[in-house]
Amino acid sequence: MLKDIQQTRNELIDYKFALDESSIVAITDSRGMITYVNEQFCLISKYTREELIGNDHRIVNSRYHSKSFFKDMWRTIGNGKVWKGEIRNRAKDGSFYWTDTTIVPFLNEKGKPYQYLAIRYEITERKRVEQELQKMMTNIIDVQEEERKRLSRNLHDGIGQNLYSHLITINRLMSEVDHPLLQQMQEEATQLIEEIREISWELRPSVLDDLGLVPAIRSFLSRYSDHYNIDVYFDCVLKDRLPISIELTIYRIIQEALTNIRKYADVSDATVAVRELDDIVRVLVEDKGRGFDREIQTLGVGMFSMDERARAVGGELFILSSPGEGTKIILEVPLPKCE
Repeated sequence: MLKDIQQTRNELIDYKFALDESSIVAITDSRGMITYVNEQFCLISKYTREELIGNDHRIVNSRYHSKSFFKDMWRTIGNGKVWKGEIRNRAKDGSFYWTDTTIVPFLNEKGKPYQYLAIRYEITERKRVEQELQKMMTNIIDVQEEERKRLSRNLHDGIGQNLYSHLITINRLMSEVDHPLLQQMQEEATQLIEEIREISWELRPSVLDDLGLVPAIRSFLSRYSDHYNIDVYFDCVLKDRLPISIELTIYRIIQEALTNIRKYADVSDATVAVRELDDIVRVLVEDKGRGFDREIQTLGVGMFSMDERARAVGGELFILSSPGEGTKIILEVPLPKCE
């Protein structure tokens, strides 16, 4: 019996040694106060064990993450569930480091957490590479948008204006000459002008730059409903204009999501909602149509494009769908922090 106890004790010591050598470990009580840290925690945070024990994790808070991020974390572990995520922390010298974190609640006989074990792995270099790749993607999207804007203006102000001048000339001729070809030319010129306007609008609606996101969405939804006979219920609460990069991202994702609804959902109505919360903007595009199985159906180019656009502004895209239950596209974008 004593031999078994000693063997179990030795195994636990070996497990602790392996964990301490490979991971950043901390234990907190039910209130979040630190009761134990290993040497790896001290090394990466540059705090001494004495400075850390008795404090909570706000001592290494980088203020990078939103309040809702930590509320979600505490809600999860407070309910006795394991939480996993990536956290950016701030060391004592002011430098930042990223960790891949798992927090495990220890439960008492009543099923309530009495302490939490946090196991972390440093991923600072990986995050640096990811951020560089993201910066490259953002630059590519910016270049694409600038090219869209240039082409849109050239079409509208160049070809579009020339066609409009020709239409005026045709109308003047029709007032003086009665010929069936003139009427045909008038109809063709009018149709071409409308097509140029549509292409220009798809490339980059001028109202987005001039008046902002909400008028641009309303204008797009009006045209969308007229063209495709799909009623879109729009609900928006925004306090002020957002940075143009965020407005463009929201506009393009709504545009792409509604295009998918038109092609695949088989519905007569949809919903678009934009909400400004404490520190994020949340966008919802929803339909009650066909839906699809995420486990079976791979995402297309449009969905991939939406996801990349969301990442380019530091946001997240969530796709919720099931056959016969419709689809929800949810975008969450962090608001710029006030300096």
